[in-house]
Amino acid sequence: MYTKQDFFLITPDQSLESLFKELLEERGNIHTFNRGRSAIDRILQTPPSLIILDILVSDISYLEMIKLIKGENVYLQIPLILCLEKDIPQELMDIPAMDLDIDDLILRPINKKEAIIRTQITILKASKFLDANPLTKLPGNTTIIQKIQTLIDAKRDFALGYVDLDFFKSFNDKYGFSRGDEVLMMTARIIVNTVKDICGTQGFVGHIGGDDFVFTSPIEKAERICKEIIKSFDEIIPYFYDPQDKKQGFIISKNRQGKTERFPLMAISIGVVFNIEGNLKHYGEASQLAVNLKRLAKSSPKSSYILDRRIPKNYE
Repeated sequence: MYTKQDFFLITPDQSLESLFKELLEERGNIHTFNRGRSAIDRILQTPPSLIILDILVSDISYLEMIKLIKGENVYLQIPLILCLEKDIPQELMDIPAMDLDIDDLILRPINKKEAIIRTQITILKASKFLDANPLTKLPGNTTIIQKIQTLIDAKRDFALGYVDLDFFKSFNDKYGFSRGDEVLMMTARIIVNTVKDICGTQGFVGHIGGDDFVFTSPIEKAERICKEIIKSFDEIIPYFYDPQDKKQGFIISKNRQGKTERFPLMAISIGVVFNIEGNLKHYGEASQLAVNLKRLAKSSPKSSYILDRRIPKNYE
């Protein structure tokens, strides 16, 4: 089920308006503008999820429209599809691709099936780009919630793992954010590669933010994933420390109260909750259960995982 979105269609062509209303009315609210300048005013007030701009708009050139919309950093991310006549104009061909701030082109005469596919792909790509974690490029909170809620709504059996790093803050405080980012990148690669190797296309990995990650997998593969993530992490993490700290097995840093304290080398904690026969009803419930299990795992100074013990025997 889709969340209703706002689509702005800028065209004087009533046939184009009718076509896109037919194609997009189930996905969102379509707002049509016959003039470019009135559309600009609305875009600045209430940015839409998608702009479809017709080259036939006459009160302002389509190139100026593109520049006005995409020239604003706040609105740069709004996907824009340009509708052209059957031939691409030379003035457009003369613009270097890297300077052409449009996301797709649709040529007349418009094929309905092609138009809806291209429009949907444009919307999907834009939403993924906006949601992706800027450091790891993994899906962020919006995609994570949608993915897990979709599995729950479909009453699919699955495991949800919540992954967190222990003693990451003390490492960041001593070595700096740059080295901390390297640790996060390494952790992301370990989780992604492990889930992919064990689950193939049946797995999913997301980055909630900071040192928090999630994954989903088939229930029977969750424990193996946890073991492999911990094994790889524990083998690699010592090499992110200076030789002296690595040798002694701890660092001297400040705690959250500002007091100097010894901190062990980083560890990784994983809590895993299972959705079995629709026992989970919404993302918030699944997330809270996984977080609670992860907190139990964090009670150990070493890397560890805790599984939801409501698992039936046929999965063991």
